[in-house]
Amino acid sequence: MPDEPDEPDDRGERDDGGQRPGRPRPPAIYSVVVGLIFVAVIAVAGISALRSGDDREVLGSDGETSLPLAQFAVPDVRGDLEGDANIAQDDCESSLIPCPDDEVRTAACDVELEGAIRVCDLFDKPLVLSFWFTRGGECEAQQDEFEAVYRRYSERVNFLAINARDSREEVQKLIDERGWTHPVGLDSDGALSNLYRVGGCPTFLYAYPGGILQRTSLGELSAVELAKRVDELIAASELRADTVR
Repeated sequence: MPDEPDEPDDRGERDDGGQRPGRPRPPAIYSVVVGLIFVAVIAVAGISALRSGDDREVLGSDGETSLPLAQFAVPDVRGDLEGDANIAQDDCESSLIPCPDDEVRTAACDVELEGAIRVCDLFDKPLVLSFWFTRGGECEAQQDEFEAVYRRYSERVNFLAINARDSREEVQKLIDERGWTHPVGLDSDGALSNLYRVGGCPTFLYAYPGGILQRTSLGELSAVELAKRVDELIAASELRADTVR
């Protein structure tokens, strides 16, 4: 397992030409957020180039990453499975992820445990991931927006929220209070968030069927804005499927 990540300490803010400015923040905190803007996703095949833009997208030079998401399995917050995320890859020798010291460790997508959510099981459709936490951030409202979009698109798109470092009891309480129905996995020690280089809250990832990263976005999105990105993901996935046939 990699070293524990630094504690996430704030959310990123969107800058979309003044259409939806973020709430004012003290200068010191703002400087930290700016320092965390370089959010990149470590994928099995490599790291894509970072292109500036309103969404702080992680895109290749041709507008596509074509990079597979790193594998993981996490405990379902609604289940009884205890433990940290499994981020062992099935071919760590050719990835950017160090091979575990224990050579017999089961790869994440080969885990067969009741109460485990395997990301590979979500690759049959377009996929939207949301990384969030409560300490140092206020992402509960963003998960409300995520829930609204999940209810609208759940038959066509897979959704998974990953909570980093909060207790199961705290996350379960939020689920009950806010009526969330979307799947939520636990990243108890932050290893998965560290693997994906999550430094701001919320961080959204959008992937094609098959688990190929399309892009990421950092910062607050309304349900309407998130739905627009999901529509774009669906359209791009359909076009991509037609192209490779």
